[in-house]
Amino acid sequence: MAKTKTYEEINEKIKSGKVTVVTAEEIIPMVKEEGPAAVLEKVDVVTTATFGPMCSSGLFINFGHSDPPIKMAKVWLNDVPAYAGLAAVDAYLGATELSESQGVVYGGAHVIEELVAGKKVTLRAIAGGTDCYPRREIETKVGLEDLNQVYLFNPRNAYQNYAVAVNSTGRPLHTYMGTLLPHFGNATYSSAGELSPLLNDPYYEVIGIGTRILLGGGEGYVAWEGTQHNPAQKRNENGTPMGAAGTLAVIGDLRGMKRDYLRAAVFHRYGVSLYVGIGIPIPLLNEEIVRRVGVSNEDLTATVYDYGVPRRTRPNLGVVTYAELRSGEIKINNRRIPTAPLSSLYKAKQIAAELKERIINGRFLLTAPVAKLPFRDGVKPLREEVK
Repeated sequence: MAKTKTYEEINEKIKSGKVTVVTAEEIIPMVKEEGPAAVLEKVDVVTTATFGPMCSSGLFINFGHSDPPIKMAKVWLNDVPAYAGLAAVDAYLGATELSESQGVVYGGAHVIEELVAGKKVTLRAIAGGTDCYPRREIETKVGLEDLNQVYLFNPRNAYQNYAVAVNSTGRPLHTYMGTLLPHFGNATYSSAGELSPLLNDPYYEVIGIGTRILLGGGEGYVAWEGTQHNPAQKRNENGTPMGAAGTLAVIGDLRGMKRDYLRAAVFHRYGVSLYVGIGIPIPLLNEEIVRRVGVSNEDLTATVYDYGVPRRTRPNLGVVTYAELRSGEIKINNRRIPTAPLSSLYKAKQIAAELKERIINGRFLLTAPVAKLPFRDGVKPLREEVK
């Protein structure tokens, strides 16, 4: 009978200091040389990670009540609008929201980075005034120590896979995939490849709702499927998707996070985004899970799309491996195209190593999902009604 492990057994090993942990990069040669059964005997946990732009991110904040109190109707943080259609002093700050005074060079992501760095930001709010909330305006400075709750809730992070973007037109295109040079002058992509969490768990066997993760350098959790979660993609023989596929909604307290793993970014003539670092442990419960974490960049593929075509269903120009993308160039239609990553492999390696160290030192226990992520087609186009 094939050997299996449980979360409880692995957590006991963590508590007793007897756990064996390797990163998703380190396990690849082990699986190839020794086979899944032998690796399962000696390794308990594999750490995965990614660090890249994740636009669908933001911050829930409770400011506390002033005296006299105010029911905030409109809120700004460093002149970046936050959504105030919640309770009196709650707000949600979106990472991509732009400053009303600075425009595309400063946004919600910058406010989040400044808060996590320990800086104060300017809070301004206005209200209509009510009997129980008579105040009509307030302006003050707030930092992490002044706030009651301040936590990231990111609706769509850690894409399982993503497109490779090129541009066939005669002019530069300024996109969320960076600046795409004319006449196929470059190809951009955004993934940690063989280190990426959901590529190491292609069918969501161990990453699910309730999974404890490293989020921005602090502890967090998978809260739900992410928006645009769409597992129904064409897959390779090893089960990994060739398209975008799954996503995660994640949550975590900003107070435990680090500026190293939450960084604001400006995409030239496009807008603001937030670089988010995510690390996820994968418990090796059986040989099949070991086999799947043994995938390498040579085994993982992404699809190349022409972003010069301004429609949702862009032309598919072919499939490339992450090994080819990492080599510095790909070949499409007999044309050699230089490649550039938007995500940071260096940072992803740091996160995977930090998570490994925390588990080995007994500072990070694993949680089994309370529910699995759905495996279904979850994305529909916007339907436009004709009047």
